[in-house]
Amino acid sequence: MLALRWCTVRKAPSLLARALTSMTNGFQSPPDMFEVRSRLSAIVGASTNWSDHVQAMHERKDLHILLAKQQEDLPPRKMSDSYIEVILPLGSQPELREKYLNVHNSVRFGRILEDLDSLGVLICYTHTKHEASQRSPLSIVTALVDKIDLCKKVIYPDCDIKFTGNVSWVGKTSMEVKMHMLQAGLHDGTYSPVLDATFVMVARDPENKRSAFVNPLIPEGPEEEEIFRKGELNKIRRVDFSTASLLKMAPTAEERTIVHNIFLNTLDTRTVSFRSRVLPPNSVWMEDAKLKGLEICHPQERNIFNRIFGGFLMRKAFELGWATACSYGGSRPYVVAVDDIMFQRPVEIGSLLLLSAQVCYTEENYIQIRVHSEVYDSDTKEHKTTNVFHFTFMSEREVPQIVPKTYGESMLYLDGKRHFSATTKETGEVEKTIAAP
Repeated sequence: MLALRWCTVRKAPSLLARALTSMTNGFQSPPDMFEVRSRLSAIVGASTNWSDHVQAMHERKDLHILLAKQQEDLPPRKMSDSYIEVILPLGSQPELREKYLNVHNSVRFGRILEDLDSLGVLICYTHTKHEASQRSPLSIVTALVDKIDLCKKVIYPDCDIKFTGNVSWVGKTSMEVKMHMLQAGLHDGTYSPVLDATFVMVARDPENKRSAFVNPLIPEGPEEEEIFRKGELNKIRRVDFSTASLLKMAPTAEERTIVHNIFLNTLDTRTVSFRSRVLPPNSVWMEDAKLKGLEICHPQERNIFNRIFGGFLMRKAFELGWATACSYGGSRPYVVAVDDIMFQRPVEIGSLLLLSAQVCYTEENYIQIRVHSEVYDSDTKEHKTTNVFHFTFMSEREVPQIVPKTYGESMLYLDGKRHFSATTKETGEVEKTIAAP
């Protein structure tokens, strides 16, 4: 069994968690997700009707005067200033369950991705709260889902869920947000960890055209200093990973050997042709392990800035990725980790969103899925990439080996192997349990 990078089950809350437990930042009691989204609309001044969105966005132009000309002009904030607890009352409010329920009688993980995205934005608005105005001059959007580590196999649909989170690192115009999800027990109501998530948000001006400065973060005490230091290291790791991308750099010597060995293993020994390829036993050609989907982007799925909600994109990509893993493995897959989701460009209302899910790496009973999303412009006939998603699934039994045939597929294979290796890197004693879709 591989040593997986699961979130560690903490026996006692950390000093930071104990210090923040009673804080809800402006809420009389822990809010639910409806309150989270209502507060976001109020902070931005978003219209409730699609027909009014142009006027609402036009009114945001007046908020330019509230923007800081430099970060030093903004008051520093503490981690506790942005801390929020949110309750998803699936146990105490049964009418909510239908939205979150899947066919396996567990919680739809795609819905959790939507909730994490909304919560992450609200946490950042809480960190950057402008005392002079209820409406924020900032447009805060999700830039990256760095990683989500799961530590439970089943998320129950009839037990309350608690989300907690705060800003953990700040740059000039970007913020890292750490969020945790816990679920109450079936019998005693004690909350236990389900997942840890790290998102990166960026601040833009009121019209979402240029970068904007955010309040600096001042860590207090050794624990917060360590959290902040890890945020710095995460930024360096992301830069290094991007620099070494196979879209920019040639594979390493070890990776070239892997690709060549796969090539040799698929040659037809009865011929001396480089073109004659034979599929090894218990294997599947990569070109035969993909699914595609299409979404028409209706106003119903818009965010507070009248573009398609990033959480909706994540949910659709995850569900297509899950279906691909299910089809490939022949049994119900469980999500192990989500990492390196890049939001490269916004998706406009009315776009045709094309999704393509590909099995790009397999090992034992693990399936690495890459989902590519792009928008199609019917006027210019152009396709533009909007997102790339990476999901790691575990199947109930060992799965066939995925085999690339072309050079491009070989690069996908190596990229999938890199993401899988990052996910399965050992980080100490952890609970080897996972979360359901």
